[in-house]
This record gives sequence, C-alpha cells and structure tokens, in this order.
Amino acid sequence: MGVAVFFAPELDGDELVLDGAEGRHAAVVRRIAAGERIRLTDGRGRWAEGPVVAASKTGVTVAVDERGTVEAAAPRVVVVQAVPKGERAELAVEMLTEVGVDVIVPWNAERSQFRANPERVQKLLAKWQAWAFEASKQSRRIWFAEVAPLATTAEVAELLAGAALPVVLHEEATVPLASLDLPATGDIVLVIGPEGGIAPGELETFGATPIRLGDTVLRTSTAGVAAAAALLATSRWR
Repeated sequence: MGVAVFFAPELDGDELVLDGAEGRHAAVVRRIAAGERIRLTDGRGRWAEGPVVAASKTGVTVAVDERGTVEAAAPRVVVVQAVPKGERAELAVEMLTEVGVDVIVPWNAERSQFRANPERVQKLLAKWQAWAFEASKQSRRIWFAEVAPLATTAEVAELLAGAALPVVLHEEATVPLASLDLPATGDIVLVIGPEGGIAPGELETFGATPIRLGDTVLRTSTAGVAAAAALLATSRWR
C-alpha cells in the first residue's frame, strides 16, 4: 500500500512541519503516528517524503529522505461538466479527479437546474474545489485537479476553439469516441451536458462535431469519467 499524501505549500528543508488544518487531519483524523511514512506535495508537481518523527494534536513533523518533481502530464484533459443536481455534483468531481482529469470546468448549461447568483456561484466553486482537493489527495496525485470558474456557453465555445481536440458528447452523434485520433500535446476539451442534454443552440454555438460515447446513455455525473478514462487509456495511460 502506498504512503498517504498530504498538501504542503512549502517543501524546502530536511525536516518539514505539517500543521494547520492539514496537520490536524493527518494527526487526529488519519491518526498518523511517529514512524509512519507520508508524502507531502504542493499539488503542482513537487513532492517530499519521509518518516514522521513527531506527532501531536496540532500536526506532524516529517524527516525528508526522498524528494522529486513530476512533469505535468500531456495531453492535458479538461472536462467541462454541466452542473448536476445535489450530490451527483460531488460524485462527478470526485471521479473526474480520481481518474486523472487536469481541469474541471463547471458549466451553467441551458438545461442545468442551477440558477446563478454571486452567492450561489461562490458556494458552488468552494464545494467543487474542496471535493477536488480531497479527491486529489485520496488518489495520491502530485498534480492536483484544478476547478475553473463557472463558465457560460460562450466561454465553453472559446475553450473548444482553442483545443487540440474538442469533444462534445451527444447521444444522437454518429462519430464514436473510439475513432478519434488523440493529440500528443495540447488540451483535450471534453464537454458533458446536463441530464436534459445539450440544447440545439448550444451545439450550434460550440461548432464542434458531436461525439458518441457508446450505445447506452449515461448520467451526467458518470459520462465524464467514462469518456475521460477511454481517452486516457489510449493516450497517457499507455
């Protein structure tokens, strides 16, 4: 079993103190004790690892004996996720993070049941960022998943226009996902519609050829992870 991963913004030095909320989580919730190895990461490619030499209710101290840097993966996978209802949003963000998606973009689609105002948008982003943060640690990522600001349809169209590979999933599409030639670099931008589907006007705005995932219709909370996994299996996972 691999070592537990915790977030630490600073990784310089032979002995690192993990305190604050993250340190209390390690010591109190995870019950990390002296002698156990843990890995600290800044979530942007750097990591440091070693045994815990001291533990208290306020945190842990790690004697670093290994450290390294992981390059950012390519191609980058960006998933535009139409905002799901209730707990399905948490499921979507967690699974996208665990499978290895680099950026998650919440999208207020025409058929999303999300009525945006500044307070609700702020709360949504805070929840999505917290879910992605915890799922990044749980899945032992060195590059944590990012959550972008809530996007409009016009902003999603801009992302697609700048993508190395734009992928808009639609149940009535005829081009299968498995037939796509994947780029070695750049962004794969994958758009997942809401439960009611992507509206005709949105498809027109996107200007990208709709893509079919498979013979069955998945929920919005699971379509993204299925499509991302299929794309990663023929690119970064080789």
